[in-house]
Amino acid sequence: MRLVKLLAMASALTVLMASVAMAGPVFDRIQKEKKIRVGIMTDSIPGAFYNEKGEWGGFDYDMATEVAKRMGVEIERVQVNNKTRIALVQSGQIDLSVSNMTHTRERDKSVDFSLTYFFDGQKILAKKGQFKSVKDMVGKKIATMQGTTSEVNVRRALKEAGDPNAETNVISFQKESECFQALQNGRVAGWSTDASILVGYAAKTPGQFELVGDFLSDEPYGMAMPQDDSALRDAVNAAIQDMWKDGTYKTIYNKWYGPGTPFEMPLAGQIEMWP
Repeated sequence: MRLVKLLAMASALTVLMASVAMAGPVFDRIQKEKKIRVGIMTDSIPGAFYNEKGEWGGFDYDMATEVAKRMGVEIERVQVNNKTRIALVQSGQIDLSVSNMTHTRERDKSVDFSLTYFFDGQKILAKKGQFKSVKDMVGKKIATMQGTTSEVNVRRALKEAGDPNAETNVISFQKESECFQALQNGRVAGWSTDASILVGYAAKTPGQFELVGDFLSDEPYGMAMPQDDSALRDAVNAAIQDMWKDGTYKTIYNKWYGPGTPFEMPLAGQIEMWP
């Protein structure tokens, strides 16, 4: 009998130790402090941006807010950009980055990702009526954001279209707003990034700009978080799935991309659901 009790105690201790190990230091701290620090963009229309009144909002803003709510914690919003969004996760300054970030294998080496929560693709924005395809833009300057998958994809697309100066014809900026400004003032002939962002900026001046040609890539967005914290990843994934299941996701999506909005874009995918 004593041996049976000892074995039972050892088994229970093993399960407890395993559960503690799986929790992870970031998830434990979030639960202890009842607060999650989330990195969000500020000029990625309509993902996350400041409007004319200086109010912060957008699709990613609302998604991050709802994830925190479903985790039962308060949200502390931290400004990030394309250059800082991964670095701040790695340094521990934020716990989660909800910042229109494409989930790639290369980025997987630096941070963990949630399941895909948004489905996008890369295109080129240009002044209306000037170009029909990437081939028409050979030899032209195209803006993109530094350190993004868009930068790699548009260079490749220009090379495939026959541009011998593809490397120098792609001009990289730090912010989306800088890319749009360069397009407006004629410094570049086009701007290439995710279609949802391009549609958002084009809506600022209706009728002046249009999307050119086919998609250059698929861009599945994931929420980035520290490596090897499975409890945090599971909590974020469960929140996203529950939002899809009860209709909250589509409510948020339609608020920003639904019919009648300035950024109308049909929903192109479905959240991965687990039993």
